Amino acid sequence: MPSVKANEQHVTPFSFAPYQPTEGEEYMNDAQVEHFRRILQNWKAELMREVDRTVHHMQDEAANFPDPNDRATQESEFSLELRTRDRERKLIKKIEEALENLERGDYGYCETCGIEIGLRRLEARPTATQCIDCKTLDEIREKQIG
Repeated sequence: MPSVKANEQHVTPFSFAPYQPTEGEEYMNDAQVEHFRRILQNWKAELMREVDRTVHHMQDEAANFPDPNDRATQESEFSLELRTRDRERKLIKKIEEALENLERGDYGYCETCGIEIGLRRLEARPTATQCIDCKTLDEIREKQIG
């Protein structure tokens, strides 16, 4: 009998059909909000699955190798995994903030100037908090400051 996992359909956070707005459709209407809620929730769920896989992998693979080279290799692999998970932890926090903004009605609007960020930009980067112009200006300032 095949396992349940073999029959599960795996949906990645970005395996969605792009939202197709109708002419004159209001920005961040209920359908758009639901579209982005699904994207953000799927992304968060995928990251959480990765965290669980890492924990199980590290528990299963943890061994006290007598050879110092083998130990060093394992420690290096674990260190890389932990750094990756740390970046993902920060990303999960941004996703949670985006979901909170969605609930408050602030999602999709630039936190700097207040204009619409745009559907395509949000689909490419669902945690975006700035329009492309403000983000570009921030990056230019960062380069100038160092």
